[in-house]
Amino acid sequence: MSKPEADQNPLSLFEFWPGSVFYTPIVLYWIAMGIKYRDLSISTAANPRIETGGLCGESKSSILDMGGATAQSFIAPYVVFRSGKGAERRALEAMERRGLSFPVVIKPDIGCNGTGVKLVHSREQLEAVLPHFPADVDMLAQELITYPVEAGLFYIRHPDEQRGRITSITYKEAPVLTGDGVSTIEELILRDPRMSLVPQIYLPRLAGRERNILAKGEELPLVFAGNHCKGSIFRDGRADTTEALTAQLDAIIKDIPDFYFGRVDVKAASIEDLRRGENFRIIEINGVGSEATHIWDRRTTLWEAYRAQFSHYRQTFLIGAANRARGWKTSGAFSMLHSWRKQRRLLASYPLND
Repeated sequence: MSKPEADQNPLSLFEFWPGSVFYTPIVLYWIAMGIKYRDLSISTAANPRIETGGLCGESKSSILDMGGATAQSFIAPYVVFRSGKGAERRALEAMERRGLSFPVVIKPDIGCNGTGVKLVHSREQLEAVLPHFPADVDMLAQELITYPVEAGLFYIRHPDEQRGRITSITYKEAPVLTGDGVSTIEELILRDPRMSLVPQIYLPRLAGRERNILAKGEELPLVFAGNHCKGSIFRDGRADTTEALTAQLDAIIKDIPDFYFGRVDVKAASIEDLRRGENFRIIEINGVGSEATHIWDRRTTLWEAYRAQFSHYRQTFLIGAANRARGWKTSGAFSMLHSWRKQRRLLASYPLND
């Protein structure tokens, strides 16, 4: 994985534009395509067995649950439990039945962009974390996969195609501070060429530790959740698309009924293993609402980013239309709006991610 060159800008032009600015052309494109197909929600039929096709409001576990034996052999083990009173007991009992032990990743079953994702190392930490979630929502506890390479693999297959393709690979890196024995964590952030431009992403997550001084050589990862908007650094990895990886991912996704479009987030032992389609585990599968996240590589131009976005979302309309012709129903614009509002309400109630 290549590291940033010193003479390049630490951020791209649009990396941290407000969503209302960056996504406006995409929303307009979506509306135009919806008018063309006479159904604003036709994309939701791209993955017809998932609520809204995975555009918004869908259950993460419901997608993982659909996988057959081949898919399950790659999916990191997880359990689902209900939040609220008694959540700790329910989580521990479910973990015991599944053979899970600490550390685990705790995350809400409905969510996006890593919101509410927590790394929990002990029963005591679990007890402290769970009350910060709203009551009576489904939660996941998932095995922590310690492989060092995290990647997002974007997969597309049309219903009449025998084989899918990988259209995007993104490597995700957590920014790491290295102490000098003198500077505070805040000073190190403000001195970094990239982090100093967006300190509002990192400082609130420190929970009062920003004045702490790291020992010389001590390292502090600032983000756990692999999401760009939460501070992870994304690298374009499309050059590592191989026949072997495509064939393996295709076999996995075909084991999930009627799944045609989305991003598979994985952790791998190495980039070489990933290229060979070996030694990786799936931590999440996202549907129509997912992005080809290589666009957040700082070397990507604005034109390249929009071209990728329009190209990918066009595929959701084409696949959705094909599935509608096969008899599948779309969610309908009002149901789509209801799911979006439900998700937005839940996201606002989750704690800050790790």
